[in-house]
Amino acid sequence: MARKTANEDLLAPVTLAVGQEDLLLDRAVQEVVAAARAADADTDVRDLTPDQVQPGTLAELTSPSLFAERKVVVVRNAQDLSADTVKDVKAYLQAPAEEITLVLLHAGGAKGKGLLDAARKAGAREVACPKMTKPADRLAFVRQEFRATGRSATPEACQALVDAIGSDLRELASAVSQLVADVEGTVDEAVVGRYYTGRAEASSFTVADRAVEGRAAEALEALRWSLATGVAPVMITSALAQGVRAIGKLSSARGGRPADLARELGMPPWKIDRVRQQMRGWTPDGVAAALRAVAEADAGVKGGGDDPEYALEKAVVTIALAARSRGR
Repeated sequence: MARKTANEDLLAPVTLAVGQEDLLLDRAVQEVVAAARAADADTDVRDLTPDQVQPGTLAELTSPSLFAERKVVVVRNAQDLSADTVKDVKAYLQAPAEEITLVLLHAGGAKGKGLLDAARKAGAREVACPKMTKPADRLAFVRQEFRATGRSATPEACQALVDAIGSDLRELASAVSQLVADVEGTVDEAVVGRYYTGRAEASSFTVADRAVEGRAAEALEALRWSLATGVAPVMITSALAQGVRAIGKLSSARGGRPADLARELGMPPWKIDRVRQQMRGWTPDGVAAALRAVAEADAGVKGGGDDPEYALEKAVVTIALAARSRGR
């Protein structure tokens, strides 16, 4: 769960969200945007990636407006900003503009640490969004999600949900929302079992997500769990194919807002955002290699090979390596 500093003013001049848990980072942004729009329904929101923030961009976006409009400027992956742009941001931190809320998303760590330190020294409101790598952390997250809705769930139900869904916080949060919407009273283990245990679609796409993100060990773990719970191998190859094709489509698409790209590529806007995060490290050659691996695995699970499990494992490893192909 995201942890916050003592400064709880959502409209503080600068919010610093630090960590690598995508759901928590997105929620940190959403909280600020919601607060800004509650104060001014016409708030202008600019959500930018590092390549969209060049020297001078921040000054342009935060310059006074004739209409004195409220604005939220979000800079994702701030650790990847160029040195000249970092200088601009550091200068801005010394004298933030009125009616502007700057949200910096930073992975933490050594890269870009100078900007991280500068934002903290300037008194930025900070939200910690650490990656939840431990099962106990994910279990605590599920319990908090139920508490936040005002509903109760048994400890066994929370554990069963984590066991069924896996490590993806977005899927865990979505599962809690669905259970709360569909089930009256306390959510127990039997309810979770009816809804999610062995859910093929969720588990197959978890395999694909971890693979295209370059997380080979987690992808293999999810693959083995999926096969052990009876997921058909063909569903996993289908999910892998969709994941790699989405990377390829977005890589070759023109830049633009998620809504515009969604119309162009036939994906929902939330998926555009997700694929954008997953595609870091991919190259055209990597996409081609991954597609070949998926085709070989598909043939292997449909009778073209002696061991479907080995065919899937080989494809998952190949895709994960392709996801980290840039710079190798």
